[in-house]
Amino acid sequence: MLAFRILGPIEVLSEEGPVRLGGAKQRATLAILLLQANRVVSVDRLAEDLYAGAPPVTAVTQVQRQISELRKAIGSEPVIETRSPGYVIRLSPDQLDLNQFERWTEEARRALAQGEAQSAAAQLRRALGLWRGAPLADLAYESFAQTSIGRLEEMRLAALERRIEADLAVGRCRELIGELEELVLEHPLRERFRGQLMLALYRAGRQTDALDAYRRARQMLVHEFGIEPTPALHALERAILAQDPSLEPDQAAAARAVPAAQADRSILVLPAEDDSVDALLTVAEPLAGLPGRELIIARLVTEESKLAAATSAANARRASLSVEARVAAFTTIDPAGDAIRLATTYDVELVLLEAPSGFDATVAPDDVAAILQRSPADVAFLTGPVDTAGGAGVFVPFGGGENDWPALELGAWLSVAANLPLRLVGTKMARAGQRDASRLLADASLALQRVVGVESEPLLAEPSEASLVAAVEPATLVVVGISPRWRQEGIGAARRALLRDARPATLLVHGGPRPGGLAPRETRTRFSWSIDA
Repeated sequence: MLAFRILGPIEVLSEEGPVRLGGAKQRATLAILLLQANRVVSVDRLAEDLYAGAPPVTAVTQVQRQISELRKAIGSEPVIETRSPGYVIRLSPDQLDLNQFERWTEEARRALAQGEAQSAAAQLRRALGLWRGAPLADLAYESFAQTSIGRLEEMRLAALERRIEADLAVGRCRELIGELEELVLEHPLRERFRGQLMLALYRAGRQTDALDAYRRARQMLVHEFGIEPTPALHALERAILAQDPSLEPDQAAAARAVPAAQADRSILVLPAEDDSVDALLTVAEPLAGLPGRELIIARLVTEESKLAAATSAANARRASLSVEARVAAFTTIDPAGDAIRLATTYDVELVLLEAPSGFDATVAPDDVAAILQRSPADVAFLTGPVDTAGGAGVFVPFGGGENDWPALELGAWLSVAANLPLRLVGTKMARAGQRDASRLLADASLALQRVVGVESEPLLAEPSEASLVAAVEPATLVVVGISPRWRQEGIGAARRALLRDARPATLLVHGGPRPGGLAPRETRTRFSWSIDA
């Protein structure tokens, strides 16, 4: 049986040894299929990814040639099948190292939750041992691979954090200090590594060093970003100062039973002006009221003379909220860059912004492109005020595209948070003999019921922009994914029609490297949270 590896340079192993693969295009073709293993990848998608969004007129022929040569390289085993409208690679769970990694980390998560730290640590070491370097290392400069590489690397770091948690629980404190110091240097914005270093130092009898580690973390965050550490890190500092008994290793199981989600599931709101914060908070405040969410509001001002007023307004707005929130304001010469740094520093799940001028252009504005390209979190742009007291609920136009899934999930959480009906919008049969979108909407509804626990109602519209606009007319809010071809066509023609002609406000969503922007904790390190998860 063939074995496929993507947790490092891409490899194929047969019983005789490594399979010799061809050049970059052949490796890229295999990678695209493996990242969608057991799912059909269209010829158009293959051409789009292989040629960085600019496929030549001979793209279909080129894709067919790459598939043919790949089949020859792999050998007689029929793993790549032709399935309209493209190809699918059929693999059993043990043939792909990513599947093994996911299964072993999930088993370790359950073991750790049950207090079996020793077993969890061993299983996580086994899973992390599958990594042979940077994921898809030989395709690191291919544009199609960037999002997947980010997701895979996030999975590795999450597993590493959990392995260290398990090691701390069984008392391996002194051995972890050196490793954690290196991890803090490599990933200075991941506060969980800093917290684990503080705990390891404290348990090793180095209370002063543990407090110094906190002070250095706080100094970096305040100096670089003007924001305090997360409540979880601050609470750990207070516990160390008080020599809290819960920090001792024999109390670790009880400490793990307390949900950690309060500190690390953040929604970042970035109003462009003081008067735009109300519209954004209409969306963000209900979400932040759900269990385990935290709200961060940051005003990035471009003129120093406005800083004091922006700070005062942010503090006043914080006092008026019905949920816990942190606020800050600071000057910036690079708003997009600072938005990304904030999202990274605070391990943000969702960045919420006002749609800027030119957002509906056929080419994404530079500041929008910078955020979409580099954000570690899901990003959502709001186009106008939302009246949650009116309308017929949250409408999600859904076609199963790359950014439709995070939009679907965000729409579902909004319907739960604001107690609004959820309606999924698909297309009717375009012509005789062609399937309508009802089966796709049913699959999406089943996934939502599993992950979010919310029911939805299907709504079918004619396959035209005007029909889509008419279908969402009753909505309280429309939530829709940005076109996956946003680099070439901006947000997409159908989304531009919504912005131009639809009455309700629209929230346009782009999925970040982390799967499931607001997904439950147990799905956060999955490569895919949707139907196949």
